[in-house]
Amino acid sequence: MDFNVKRLAADAGTFLSRAVQFTEEKLGQAEKTELDAHLENLLVRAENTKQWTERIMKQTEVLLQPNPNVRLEEFVYEKLEKKAPTRMNNHELLGQSMIESGNEFGPGTAYGNALIKCGETEKQIGGAERELIQSAAINFLTPFRNFLEGDFKTILKERKLLQVKRLDLDAAKTRLKKARMTDARAAAEQELRMTQSEFDRQAEITRLLLEGVSSTHAHHLRCLNDFVEAQTTYYAQCYQYMVDLQKQLGSFPSSFSNNNQSSVSGGASISVPTIPVSASLPSVSAGRNSSTASGGFNELRSSNGSRKARVLYDYDAASSSELSLLADEVITVSSVPGMDSDWLMGERGTQKGKVPITYLELLN
Repeated sequence: MDFNVKRLAADAGTFLSRAVQFTEEKLGQAEKTELDAHLENLLVRAENTKQWTERIMKQTEVLLQPNPNVRLEEFVYEKLEKKAPTRMNNHELLGQSMIESGNEFGPGTAYGNALIKCGETEKQIGGAERELIQSAAINFLTPFRNFLEGDFKTILKERKLLQVKRLDLDAAKTRLKKARMTDARAAAEQELRMTQSEFDRQAEITRLLLEGVSSTHAHHLRCLNDFVEAQTTYYAQCYQYMVDLQKQLGSFPSSFSNNNQSSVSGGASISVPTIPVSASLPSVSAGRNSSTASGGFNELRSSNGSRKARVLYDYDAASSSELSLLADEVITVSSVPGMDSDWLMGERGTQKGKVPITYLELLN
């Protein structure tokens, strides 16, 4: 019992000493031991890493799930360690609506069939989005979160302990200055040596932890590469899905009779445009001349001749049978019997290969 009382009294005395030292420092009545510049820089870098990691995580979560209510719900389920209910994303919901409406209008009609094909593609994109979110959660967000909830909390704990050791050291320095009696001075010097040793040891522990932030940066760089790779895969999948869908819609007749309004003379006419997907935006003049260009391509096919054409956008060949193109260059194009209507044979010097007509503008 006496030992516990003495220990409590000692702890209370230590706490009071720290409180007095801290207060006097704030009031400018006591000196404060400054950390060395290297350690201060490491502390600043660790704090910046923590703040930017939190910000990047938050914005990534917003990107992957724009709905704040859904994010909140997922957060609650995560804290309760329960699995969130599976729900369709926006692409899947749109796809489902298109498929249902297409079946309602009739899969045998051009419009109904087109709706079903569009709906199936939207659901494919929804599936690709799920894969992106899962990959980002595992390979990007989780490592960032582990740093905040693991390594940085350890750094924070040791940094607070370093602050305590510094207060003890400065309090010991103050007592040594105030000591007048020989015995009191000797005890104060011994206490100062002990607190100085503890402070130096804690400073070294804190420094080693803070230098580990460099390894954290290297790890987060690898995670960033994984995130970019996941996004690249996602956008490539979406691009391919839409290109395939565009080709399917392009195979529909340019006009057809609406079965539900067969009594109307001529029926309803629907045109399905072919839109090139490119890194650069189409020029306004190209848009104005699209109908003229379409007629020119038809004439070229019927004549079996050749024409000069200007390339509208850069194009990377997908196979050895195709020809890569650079925007604004002029090539010779010709029609080959049996070739898909969306392609022509292009020639540039000794190079020859298939080229998509949506990337070309015929010249007079």
